Amino acid sequence: MEPHIEQLLNGPRGRRLCLELAMEMDQDIRIAVFHLGYDLDPGAGRSRRMLTMSPSGEAPPPPPEPTVNELAALITSLDLKGITNELVQKALERAVDTARYWQEPDGEDVLAAVSEIRSALAHVANGVLRTPAAESWTREAEVRQWSIDWRSAEDPAPLSGNPRQKLAEWARNQRAGEVRAARERRADIRANVGGEWWSIPHNLMQSTGQIPQGLDLVEDSLGWENATAIPVAGTGQILEIGTAADWIQLCREFPLNVTASRRHDWFRTTGRDGRWVIPDWEKASSRWDAVHLTVAGYLHLAGHALEVDPAEGTASVIAGWNPDTTFWLNDVVRESGEPRQHWLRPHNQDEWTLQG
Repeated sequence: MEPHIEQLLNGPRGRRLCLELAMEMDQDIRIAVFHLGYDLDPGAGRSRRMLTMSPSGEAPPPPPEPTVNELAALITSLDLKGITNELVQKALERAVDTARYWQEPDGEDVLAAVSEIRSALAHVANGVLRTPAAESWTREAEVRQWSIDWRSAEDPAPLSGNPRQKLAEWARNQRAGEVRAARERRADIRANVGGEWWSIPHNLMQSTGQIPQGLDLVEDSLGWENATAIPVAGTGQILEIGTAADWIQLCREFPLNVTASRRHDWFRTTGRDGRWVIPDWEKASSRWDAVHLTVAGYLHLAGHALEVDPAEGTASVIAGWNPDTTFWLNDVVRESGEPRQHWLRPHNQDEWTLQG
């Protein structure tokens, strides 16, 4: 398997993108994934139910269940000529939208990690990585970006500021939360407890490189229907997170222990029980003005347990960080003065529309 394909399929979100694309391109694949994903879902029969009904109102006999090998054969025989940038973008949006780091992966994520399906998805990954859309995934942070305010044009707000104060507050809260979790949470790793699962501070100024694409690449979205895209410009020392080594080095240089506060949630999402660290963003700001997660880095790394220090048994997770998003650690970004853009997505519609 080619290194770039292997790298994409090593990531839970990368595998999900390939699976979503295969479903978009073939209805038989969609049906098979629906059934197999349901069977593998941790909420099957409880939080997730499958209902079937015949025209007569009686439940029909269940159809023959597809097998993993049958699905793998469908995927490997998929004609890749129909792949478009639009389909890849939609699959990326679905991969982001279905990310969850506070509970077990859903059935489709579990299915994509099954060895037979993962091997079959190499066929799809090969087609994906040849598209112009994928070529942009390694794009680094540019000077001109967009900050998104999830409110309407009638409710304007200034850009988020005071990063030093906010980072200090974040660091205090993290350390206090860690002490509290160590004292109060049950030792049983499978206990039904949880809390903060993010690996980045959300109270900082953040920006994205592309609009309207960035409006749809949001983890754990709240279903916003209004967005104001604010043109910004920032300079300084920007760290690019595109590989596991980038994140691991940052965690090694500025480690912050979050084992007690993250272990239950991150065990559920990764299956790993051990010590956890994230970057101490307050200390990292002494070296870096901003940190940017590329789309490729997101697909390879997000939701995956990344070994930081084998000797100490520490690992880390990138969680809650949208692809192609820059977090500004220092006060080096300003609104550019170009016109703000106001976008609307009416209820139950998929597309954002530029207003005015």
